[in-house]
Amino acid sequence: MKHIKTISEFHELRQLPKPEHPLISVIDVETVKHMHIDEPINLLLDFYFIAAKKVSNSRNARMKYGQQWYDFDEGIMAFMSPNQVFSVALDKDKEIKQSGCVLLIHPDFLWNTTLAKTIKRYDFWDYSVNEALLLSEKEEATINSIIQNIKQEYHSNIDKFSKQIIISQIESLLNYAERFYHRQFITREKANHQILDRLEKLVSDYFNSEDLINRGLPTVHYVAEQLHLSPKYLSSLLHALTGQNTQQYIHDKLIEKAKEKLSTTELSVSEIAYELGFEHLQSFSKLFKAKTNSSPLEFRASFN
Repeated sequence: MKHIKTISEFHELRQLPKPEHPLISVIDVETVKHMHIDEPINLLLDFYFIAAKKVSNSRNARMKYGQQWYDFDEGIMAFMSPNQVFSVALDKDKEIKQSGCVLLIHPDFLWNTTLAKTIKRYDFWDYSVNEALLLSEKEEATINSIIQNIKQEYHSNIDKFSKQIIISQIESLLNYAERFYHRQFITREKANHQILDRLEKLVSDYFNSEDLINRGLPTVHYVAEQLHLSPKYLSSLLHALTGQNTQQYIHDKLIEKAKEKLSTTELSVSEIAYELGFEHLQSFSKLFKAKTNSSPLEFRASFN
């Protein structure tokens, strides 16, 4: 693990010229020398890292974020925020051809701007690299155009307008990325509906398991982990397709199971709450009331 605190350190590590600005840099990946096999490959960065690139011979170049690997075989964007681990594995016997840009932004560059307060609202900072944004040619052109505008602006003579213009370009870049991710959720219909089918089975099986009492309620993290997705990506995908986040989906499935037990068994409300993994009856009753506008007893009475 190598901790990279500044953009200048990153340039030095990759044998690049010193950045023209200490807090922001656009790197043409074709100019970056390849890492040797004995160089550090696990990097902890203290700045934002946005990649927009293509890599040929992707079988020989893989990127890892956390425990997930992503094979680059088409135009992609990947996003990493400060304090995330960035790893690269290379085949020392193969040449890797890359094109595109990497944008580095130190948090200090955003100081005293509106973006400093809003940048974390973009969910994709918490996606895994294997959940990267796959770009169409038109989308890729849009992204590259914005990055080139940023590059051109900080290459120009710095004046009192420079920083705000660059900040505006970064905001445009992030907003387009958010739009393109939403498009990806919609257009990758087959893959995404397969995820929904797996989610449906996973949650149904969970609530039908005999050891639910001991396991407790399923968490968003547990569900995402079982589907091999990051929690943020799963919630964003669900919201785009169903209008619900993962927690709301779990609660709806829980209420369906509760309704089934209330209407088809003679178990008390306390017993049902306990069987569904609740430690406290009050918590179950409060959730049921919020979802159905009636208490568990009122719901049961409607069947008599």
